[in-house]
Amino acid sequence: MQLDTAFMWTTFLDVLHGIPTTLKLTIITLLLSSPIGFFMALSKSSGWGIARRIITVYVSFIRGTPVVLQILFLYSLLPTTLNYIIRNVLGLSFNIFRTDPIIYAYIVFTLNTTAVLSEVFRSALSTVPAGQLEAALSIGLNARQAYVRIILPQALTAALPNLCNASVNLLKSTSLAFMMTVKDVTAIAKIDASFGYNYLEAYLVIFFVYILLCSLVQLLFHLLEHALSSYKNTAAQRHEKNAASAYRRHMASAR
Repeated sequence: MQLDTAFMWTTFLDVLHGIPTTLKLTIITLLLSSPIGFFMALSKSSGWGIARRIITVYVSFIRGTPVVLQILFLYSLLPTTLNYIIRNVLGLSFNIFRTDPIIYAYIVFTLNTTAVLSEVFRSALSTVPAGQLEAALSIGLNARQAYVRIILPQALTAALPNLCNASVNLLKSTSLAFMMTVKDVTAIAKIDASFGYNYLEAYLVIFFVYILLCSLVQLLFHLLEHALSSYKNTAAQRHEKNAASAYRRHMASAR
């Protein structure tokens, strides 16, 4: 079997127009889900009674159901139900079916990513010894200052590898946005393939594009980890130098 390389090149150029949509889905989803996931992780780690139970049920439900099923529910069943309520119960003329499909994509991916990131942040927070928070409070810092200055920098550093995995998985999951008629990388390639049934060539193009995008995301996180490790090493050396100077001053004064 011979591949249609001319079609593959044309499709690749067309697919490039869908990359901004794919990246927008990924970045906006991360921006929406990260703060929510962090506060969920904080609530769960702190053991705030009923909030902890609700979060546990939510995370278990989201992670226990396929993304495809959630898309079918939110994009097919939910708008139909809301349209019935708006028109027949509330008596309004608003047409919910005119809503931009990308809104549904944001909702689906944010719900999923929030559940994932809540566990990522929870495990990262558990790597910071509880005594550090107690020590920060004992020297006069309030809880917010202790988290911002002491707990969060350490937790985010520990969370980076898992954040990278979550971001890559989210980027790959956005390929399902075509089910909601969002014209991302996958949707454009499938549309091009439908004219001449060149699906194999189209899938190879998608394969290459996602490998490229995911590799770039991993490279960015690698550079971030390297920068943070360099900062940590510099800070540790500065701390050791200050401790040594303080020790020398102490010994000199003792003499």
